[in-house]
Amino acid sequence: MKTTRLGKLRRLFVPGDINPTQQRNFINVQVDAIGVGLASAAAPFLPVFLTRLGATSQQVGYLTSMPALTGLLLGIFVGRFLQNRPNIVPYFSAARLLVLASYALTALLIGLVPNAILIKAILILWAIVTLPQTVVAVSFNVVMSSVAGPEHRYDLMSRRWSILGVTTALTTAFAGQLLEHFPFPSNYQIMFFLLSIGSLISFYFSSHIKLPDRQILPVTQTNKFKSRVIQLYERLKIENPFVRFVSIRFVYLLGTTLATPLFPIYFVRVVQANDAWIGLINTAQTSILLIGYFYWTHASRLRGSRFVLLLSTFSMSLYPMIVSQTQNVQSIAIIAGLTGFFQAGIDLVFFDELMKTIPDDMGPIFVSIAQTLTQLSSFLAPMLSAWLSDSFGIPSALFISGIVRLIGFGLFWKLGRLTTQPASS
Repeated sequence: MKTTRLGKLRRLFVPGDINPTQQRNFINVQVDAIGVGLASAAAPFLPVFLTRLGATSQQVGYLTSMPALTGLLLGIFVGRFLQNRPNIVPYFSAARLLVLASYALTALLIGLVPNAILIKAILILWAIVTLPQTVVAVSFNVVMSSVAGPEHRYDLMSRRWSILGVTTALTTAFAGQLLEHFPFPSNYQIMFFLLSIGSLISFYFSSHIKLPDRQILPVTQTNKFKSRVIQLYERLKIENPFVRFVSIRFVYLLGTTLATPLFPIYFVRVVQANDAWIGLINTAQTSILLIGYFYWTHASRLRGSRFVLLLSTFSMSLYPMIVSQTQNVQSIAIIAGLTGFFQAGIDLVFFDELMKTIPDDMGPIFVSIAQTLTQLSSFLAPMLSAWLSDSFGIPSALFISGIVRLIGFGLFWKLGRLTTQPASS
C-alpha cells in the first residue's frame, strides 16, 4: 500500500514513460522551481520599493529596459558562445545564482548606501546583473527542452510552472505581510535578504541536471564573423515557421512589456494600495497558475495548441484594459486572479510553439535570436510607456498596452496555424 502511494505521488512529478536519468532531471527541475519561486517573489516588490523611494516612471522602467538592452546587444553573442559549449547546464545554473543572489546584494545596498543615491546604486547593481540575466534567458529554453524532449514539454513545464506559481504566490503573500510589520526601508531590506536564500536551492538542484553533451560543429576557416552572419541569414530564410512565430510574438510582447513598469506605479500612485494588498494582488495572479497549467496541458491534447494560443492571448489582452478602468483594490485582486489562469496558457504555448520551430542543430543560436527580439520589445516598451503615461496618464497607457496585445492576437488568428510542420534538423 505504501509503495503504491509513493508511486502515485511520484507520477504527479514525473511521467511514467521516461528513463531514470530523465526522472531525476524532472525532479531537479521542479525543486529548482521552488528555489526560483522563493527568490523571484521579491521581483514585483523591487519596482514598488523604487517607487516608494521616489523613483520616476523612467527610472522604474529601467528595470525592464536595462536587461532588454543587454540582451539586445549581447544576446546573439551569448547564443554563439553557448552554441559552442558541449554542456550549457553549468552556465545556466551559475547565471541563475548570480541573478537571484542579487536580491541579497540589494538588501546590503539598503543598509550601506545613503538614501540620496540609493536609487542610482540599485539601478547600477541591476544593470550589472543584466549579463547573467541574458545567459539565463538564452539557456533556459534549451535546457528545459533537452530535459523534456518534444513529447514532454507540456508535462515538464506545466509541473515546473505550477510549483513555481504556488511557491511564488505563498511567498509573495508572506512578503507583503512582512513588509507591513517593519518600518520602511528596513522592511524591504529584511524581505530581500530572506527571499534570496532561494538562490542557493536553485543553484544546487539546477547544477545537478544531467544532459548528454551536444555535438559541436568543428571550427573552420568559413567561421569568420561575416561568413557566419551570411550563413545564419540564409538559414533563417528557410525557417519560415520560426520567423513568423517570433515576429508575431514580438508584437504581442510589446503590448505586455508596455504595461510591466506601469502596474506597480498604478497600484501605488493611483490605487494607493499598501504593500500587503500589492502582495495579495500578485498572490492572486500566481496562485491560479496551478489550475491553469494543468488545464491548458489537457486542453492542448484535446483541442490543439492553436486553441490555447488564441484563447489565452485574447484573454490576457483584456487584463490591462480592465484594470485601467478601476481603482478598487479588491476588484483588481479578483481580476488578477482570473487572468493568471490565461497567463498559464501563454507561458506554455509560447514555450512549446517556439521550440517546435527551432532546428535541433541550432538550438542556442536560434533561441538567442528569439530572445533578442523579445529584448527589443522590452527595451522599447518602457520608454514608450513612460511617454504615454506622462502624456495621457497611467490608466490610458495601460489601456493602450491592451490594444497592442489585441493586435498581436489578431495576427495570430489571421495567419492561422503557425507550426504545421517540424523545424528542419
